[in-house]
Amino acid sequence: MSSFGKTLVIRLDPKRPDKRSISYAADALRNGRLVAFPTETVYGLGASLLRDEAVKRLYKVKARSRSKPFTVHISNPKLIKEMGCEVPRQARALIDKFWPGPLTVILKSKYGKKVGFRMPADKIALAVISAAGVPVVLPSANLSGKTPPKNAGEVLAQLGGDIDVLLDGGKTRIGVESTIVDLTTGAPKILREGAIKSKEVFKLLNFKRR
Repeated sequence: MSSFGKTLVIRLDPKRPDKRSISYAADALRNGRLVAFPTETVYGLGASLLRDEAVKRLYKVKARSRSKPFTVHISNPKLIKEMGCEVPRQARALIDKFWPGPLTVILKSKYGKKVGFRMPADKIALAVISAAGVPVVLPSANLSGKTPPKNAGEVLAQLGGDIDVLLDGGKTRIGVESTIVDLTTGAPKILREGAIKSKEVFKLLNFKRR
């Protein structure tokens, strides 16, 4: 354990993360603090969706436009329905194939809003999100427009001192952001091609691009 300005840095074994450290990070999220930790793709910067001030601060720290919503990261697909979203057939097929993993699916809620969901395939990420017990938004832990970080040092280089906690789990396994698929308009639409190639998505859904 060390510090970088006001940022507490906790080193973890990515294969066997310390339960006390996970609990500390989860408590920090619930209490409205910003916590960075690795996923299998890149490092993310988490905030509780239930804490308005934390979400506002997340936008400010990342210098991100408020017009760009954050993806909700979950530890169990059942939470999608609990958040008021239906899971259509196409979404179920993608979830069954690629979750946990580097795929974000955008669904429509019963309130008419679009909500992005991802279930990461990383022990530290899943442990923190599960222990927090709240919806966690987790954009990449970088300044908007800058390269997403693949290790803790890159997080500190961009955001050190501006975030509360950083869980250092070493280098991320994939190093490329998740693929984002919008399933709210009928035909699936790739908003960002990341670790999973577009052709894999369309092949699974038996859909041909026009």
